[in-house]
Amino acid sequence: MDRAPLTHCPLCKKPVKKLLSSFNMPKLTKPLSVSDAKKAGFTILEKRCDGNYEKL
Repeated sequence: MDRAPLTHCPLCKKPVKKLLSSFNMPKLTKPLSVSDAKKAGFTILEKRCDGNYEKL
């Protein structure tokens, strides 16, 4: 986002302009369970009493 905009396409040499758009994010109706988060590729950590985190 902080780069200077291109003036011409490096491949076809036609003029271009920078276009910013919004993104879509899925709406979750319920919080993910630990098993759902693991299936999605997330690492689940749980804080223990001594202040350390343990991987579930």
